[in-house]
Amino acid sequence: MDIVLLVLGIVSLLVGLAGALLPLPGPPLSFVGLLFLHFSRFADFSTSILVTFGIVTLIIAVLDYYIPILGMKRFGGTNYGNVGAIVGGLAGLLFIPGIGIFAGTFIGAAIGELIGGADLKKALKSAVGSFVGFLTGIFLKVVLCVAMIIYAGYALYDQI
Repeated sequence: MDIVLLVLGIVSLLVGLAGALLPLPGPPLSFVGLLFLHFSRFADFSTSILVTFGIVTLIIAVLDYYIPILGMKRFGGTNYGNVGAIVGGLAGLLFIPGIGIFAGTFIGAAIGELIGGADLKKALKSAVGSFVGFLTGIFLKVVLCVAMIIYAGYALYDQI
């Protein structure tokens, strides 16, 4: 059973890191990976570390939804741009794997603002805000997932 937990833990940590870039719940998956490892004989994390990672994971998961909206609002965007950014990001992910999610978010926000009646300059400014917010969210998720992977790696190294 410990081997199964070890494999599930490592896979969850790595899928969580990929999920930090893709529309998957990256940090929660990585946190589940830590829990799998904790309940195996291969790693023993303190309760305070697990609670800290859990709280930070929850905060970043919530912020991940609000940071792009805040970025867009800060640059003068509207709900049309928010919807456009979401639709564009998903469409970009489906049609152009890799960079599509980034380009789609930007283009979708701009198109959403144009549909909402904004002029081109305001639409592009809003798209930049959405894009900056999107990248900020990704950065935070990647940093957290990498921190969990590093912490798990040290714990596994000590036990093996």
